[in-house]
Amino acid sequence: MERRNFSAQFKQQIVQECCETGNITLVAIKHDLNANMVRRWIKQVNGVAGKASPKTRGNVTNVTSEELLQLQAERKELASENEQMKKVMGEQALEISILRDLLKKPNPHLRTK
Repeated sequence: MERRNFSAQFKQQIVQECCETGNITLVAIKHDLNANMVRRWIKQVNGVAGKASPKTRGNVTNVTSEELLQLQAERKELASENEQMKKVMGEQALEISILRDLLKKPNPHLRTK
């Protein structure tokens, strides 16, 4: 199989498309390229131009310490709420299991003659 050569303009276009879509594999498949080769092109372009990688998708923001503390507090609150919900779900699952077991057992004292 013959080795293909790509122009710098084509490589730049592919890298730009990866940055816009954020999906290297999809772009590589679309253009019938190997995803690892596209990743190498991205590294080359980022090394030269210092651009953001496609994983960031241009969403790099500077967060102040107040915002960071607020986000950490929200995360902690959500984590505790998540744990509480897990406990409730576990209790409900146990209750359902117990009730199913009770339904399976015969209840002679409830039988009417």
